[in-house]
Amino acid sequence: MGVLRLRLFDVNGGGAVEIAARPAELERHLQDVGQGTKELLLGVRFLASEYSTGPVHGVRIDSLGIDENGSPVVVEYKRGRDAGVITQGLFYLSWLVDHKSS
Repeated sequence: MGVLRLRLFDVNGGGAVEIAARPAELERHLQDVGQGTKELLLGVRFLASEYSTGPVHGVRIDSLGIDENGSPVVVEYKRGRDAGVITQGLFYLSWLVDHKSS
């Protein structure tokens, strides 16, 4: 499985200057950058941060959004490798299926 690496640019002042890559100290730092650029980079409209799925599923979604087709988008931020991310994804899928509109 590959790691998604996005190049980020500061586009103020009429030009584009690449922002130097550096390791994130906390996953929250990744989340802050990601939420601010999702629509521009991924075509996803940001809806909520740290969204609770409630007592049945018992997880928090780092970032919840909706794409240009009206489909939900769940983003989970990880600083490093985490084998539990697959399990988290399955919980998110279960929650989405339970809340699918008819």
